[in-house]
Amino acid sequence: MSETANIEHISEEQIRLDKRKQLQESNSAYKHTYDKTNSCETVQKQYESIQHEETVTDVLSVAGRLVAKRGHGKAMFGNITDDSGALQVYFRLDALGEEAFAHVEGFDIGDIIGIKGTPFRTKRGELSLRVSEATLLTKALLPLPEKYHGLQDKELRYRKRYLDLIANPDVKDTFKKRSDIIKDIRNYLNNDNFMEVETPVLNNIYGGASARPFTTHHNELKQDLYMRISLELPLKRLMVGGFEKVYEIGRVFRNEGVSYKHNPEYTLLELYQSYADYSDMMALTESLLADLAKKHMGTLSFEYQGNTIDMTPPFQRLTFHEALKTYADVDADDYDALFKRAKELGLEPNEEITKGTLIMDIYDKCVEPKLIQPTFMMDHPWETSPLAKRKRDNDDLVERFELIINGMEIANAFSELNDPIDQEERFEDQEKARKAGDDEAHLMDHDFIEALKYGMPPAGGLGIGIDRVVMLLTNSHSIRDVIFFPHMKDK
Repeated sequence: MSETANIEHISEEQIRLDKRKQLQESNSAYKHTYDKTNSCETVQKQYESIQHEETVTDVLSVAGRLVAKRGHGKAMFGNITDDSGALQVYFRLDALGEEAFAHVEGFDIGDIIGIKGTPFRTKRGELSLRVSEATLLTKALLPLPEKYHGLQDKELRYRKRYLDLIANPDVKDTFKKRSDIIKDIRNYLNNDNFMEVETPVLNNIYGGASARPFTTHHNELKQDLYMRISLELPLKRLMVGGFEKVYEIGRVFRNEGVSYKHNPEYTLLELYQSYADYSDMMALTESLLADLAKKHMGTLSFEYQGNTIDMTPPFQRLTFHEALKTYADVDADDYDALFKRAKELGLEPNEEITKGTLIMDIYDKCVEPKLIQPTFMMDHPWETSPLAKRKRDNDDLVERFELIINGMEIANAFSELNDPIDQEERFEDQEKARKAGDDEAHLMDHDFIEALKYGMPPAGGLGIGIDRVVMLLTNSHSIRDVIFFPHMKDK
């Protein structure tokens, strides 16, 4: 901001502070409540058919932020916005009286006001309220950014989301749609007899995913705790306890990088169904996402960031062996060929790297970014999936899939491992990997092993990244566009 602009900004704030001081003397700068009977949207809908010069005597009460004010002399027009939309209002000296009209003249852009008036249509055809009473509810001490429409700097919009929501109505619409999407996910699962549950955010042992945790400290107990990186292991304990269909929508926290599709904390759906496997999870995933697309896009085929996405079931199924042959020209069964291809791709594998890790590294580099249409990537290497059952006809693989859309992982699912001895051995392998330097490897969770020893039914489990689903269904490029308050590095 230039020195001149800064002086003007300070001057504007000082003017408003002086107004506040005068208003506070009469206790009229910050009201406690207001009897709002109508929203801007309901007024627009209820009176959309009235014509110019048609007389309506209904007295309506609306409230919102004053975002524009124009006119002089004995009449002024203004625009207010609330949670539902915008409405034009019309102030006249003869309708309000001199004292009340002078009060209105003192309103600043950004003030929150209450209005009582009757609806009419102007000569130009805009539905408006002819104001009979105007009340200042909240005095805004800072002006809205750059004539209200000018908040365009992305970083500033993320840091000051409250201004972004005021200045950009389409942003508010995105977050309303996010709320509706989550509500529809809940409705879908509740109608399918899943039970919503809540599990701890703070854990003695973190697990359920390959990720680094955030650490915190409990002062009274004098012990370190971890922010959860997944919802998986507590939900499986509930299955041991006898619940057959459970889900949770909750925040998880992963101490990792920030990108257009990663935020350190994000919203995850995890669900578990007894007596099911990963094939059942594929069917559920297809059905749920198709249902969301129809509800929120009006079609199963829609545009996302320049690509046409077709959500019509069944989605493509692709094994890692097929994918690496097609997109990386390498045989997933040939360790030496995988190692050579990894080096050609600049991945710098070390001599201890496993075949499964090579497969996943090459996949991340060559395959995932090219998968635009919904694709189930199936049957992962066993060593990269310590919580999944081995594939029935191939012990080198596990029954797992990841759903990829437009180069992004949207969902992850297993036929859940419920053999406690096999699970303990997998955790031991993860411990070895951790000692070898893999700080994303799973910790040993003895209590979870004990729980499995009491018996967990065969089950399918599914995790879906809510934020990325919202990205798809709002055509948002970045995860920051669908999270109210994304993580931002300190300036």
